[in-house]
Amino acid sequence: MTFSVTAALLAAEGAEKSGHGGIPVIEPATADGVFALMWLVIALPLAGALILLAGGAIAPKALEAWGHLLGTLTAAGSFVISSMMFVALWGRAEDDRSITQHLFTWIEAGRFDVGMDLLYDPLAALFLMLITGVGSLIHVYSIGYMEHDARRRRFFGYLNLFVAAMLMLVLSANYLGLFLGWEGVGLASYLLIGFWQHKPTAAAAAKKAFVINRVGDIGMSVAIMLFFVTFGTTAFAPISAAAEGASSATLNALGLLLLLGACGKSAQVPLQAWLLDAMEGPTPVSALIHAATMVTAGVYLIVRSNFIFERAETAQTMVVIVAVVTLLWGAVIGCAKDDIKKALAGSTMSQIGYMMLGAGLGVAGYAFAIFHLLTHGFFKANMFLGAGSVMHAMDDDVDMRHYGALQKAVPITFLTFAMGYLAIIGFPGFSGFWSKDKIIETAFAENPFVGAAALLGAGVTAFYMTRLMLMTFFTNRRWAPEVHPHESPKVMTVPLMVLAALSVLGGLLLLGDWIVTWLEPVVGVAEHHEPPIAPLVLTLIVTCVVALGVATAWFLVGRQEVPREAPQEVSLATRAARADLYGDAINDRLVVRPGVTSVWALSHMDRVVIDGTVENASLSIAGLGGVVRRLQTGFVRSYALSLLAGVLIVVLALLAVNLR
Repeated sequence: MTFSVTAALLAAEGAEKSGHGGIPVIEPATADGVFALMWLVIALPLAGALILLAGGAIAPKALEAWGHLLGTLTAAGSFVISSMMFVALWGRAEDDRSITQHLFTWIEAGRFDVGMDLLYDPLAALFLMLITGVGSLIHVYSIGYMEHDARRRRFFGYLNLFVAAMLMLVLSANYLGLFLGWEGVGLASYLLIGFWQHKPTAAAAAKKAFVINRVGDIGMSVAIMLFFVTFGTTAFAPISAAAEGASSATLNALGLLLLLGACGKSAQVPLQAWLLDAMEGPTPVSALIHAATMVTAGVYLIVRSNFIFERAETAQTMVVIVAVVTLLWGAVIGCAKDDIKKALAGSTMSQIGYMMLGAGLGVAGYAFAIFHLLTHGFFKANMFLGAGSVMHAMDDDVDMRHYGALQKAVPITFLTFAMGYLAIIGFPGFSGFWSKDKIIETAFAENPFVGAAALLGAGVTAFYMTRLMLMTFFTNRRWAPEVHPHESPKVMTVPLMVLAALSVLGGLLLLGDWIVTWLEPVVGVAEHHEPPIAPLVLTLIVTCVVALGVATAWFLVGRQEVPREAPQEVSLATRAARADLYGDAINDRLVVRPGVTSVWALSHMDRVVIDGTVENASLSIAGLGGVVRRLQTGFVRSYALSLLAGVLIVVLALLAVNLR
């Protein structure tokens, strides 16, 4: 069934808010007051990117001298405006927390009318605070980390471009504008991952991330087309209002296509293979991509599209399946990595799986998915930047087998990293304890088997993160003689302190179910379901499983002499985890080789069949022309003889007919 925009808007006017969630049906307010500055949140970092990337030809020396400060100030400016808008939104009534800003008409072609419209609501508000807040801290950290890089100005330009694209993604009021930011994030991530392009591994990693994300983008682009065909618009509000009238098959198709896009950006199975290779980029890039921005885009997409998934049972079930597989997949990979950044990348894959699981659980889990997304942004950015501080101390060595006993050499890095570690394993009182446990509790209430898988993931998380802590800051000293560990400068440690504090205090967002109530206008009101296990008992079980994971790591790593070189005589499971559970091999067999074979077959067919047909036809015509040319001698006697022969043939033919 196809709906016009007018019909959708009329439906929105008459609809009532329900437990199925969706964009509020109340007419959004027009941006005024501080909300009139909404466009500046995107414009500031975008302007910074343009100046830093294009201004080098005009004033190269000046930009090299203070370009990093310009990039940091534009990100900080966006954070200030986002904070002002957040406070103003908090002060408004619950039914008045949806604000739109029309900038200009972007596309107008027949009935296809798309405006460059921005939507600021409780969901967008939280994302803006995370992106601009953590993004600004990463910019500050990068001032020290990239101090001696000859291309620092360009690096900050790419950072600004990344932040601007991510802000466009979460502020857009329609799927086409979201896709603009979506592609911008993909481009900026390609530039940042391959920033040290003189390294073949970095260039290959950037290309890999770009190509795999294009697979997910196919799902997004087809979904946008289907949105227009079905609803006559790509805007969130009218689609939310009219979704109930669409067929189940269409909604499931939309949900599965959106999930494909989310898998690409959020590195979910089967499009996860790019994430660990992305560690080839500078460490601040890893923090930006894996904590506050790119990998969370898929979770945002699912939650923002709740009005589709709530009515698409098959697609919602697939979200849960993908999430469970990914959270365990990433956790297993993290257990065997000796590269500190790749161990954290496996952790990111797993933690995004928890967020996707929360989103897949529907209204009961949307708020907790966003809650874990926020706390993860705090503690994972803290740990990635902490890893960069350790690398700074160890002459850029990323191998944890070359670390050990660093807690006294880099005390600030150790203490701040420890706060992130306690948060991610779910130590009682820390932010991860509140956010991850709520997802596990909701999973048990919806499906005990899914809850058990999430519980298992918590235990494995505790194991690999404890292993990382022990190999880096404790156990035996394994430094090379020429390495002299030292603490990072304050421009790098101050952001670590801020993020460490947020890692501890992030759980305050759950006080009085604040975040649940805050997001209700966007995702709806959840029905209360009692889990099969009492929440307090379940919390104790989760804590015991986490303690078991910590203890296992202590017995296997903490009490042993860690060798400087990785042992080769290991179990099949360890070899599989070291090889990323053969994700690249699977892609090679199922996608790359068939793709190469198909391209060869098509090129061979083009060369032999198509080109051969054309070439042979031309040769045949040329040969026929040569034969005919011999008959055209130019002599009258030849033409007379030909005429005589023709007359004789005709006469003989007539005689033969008459004789019958």
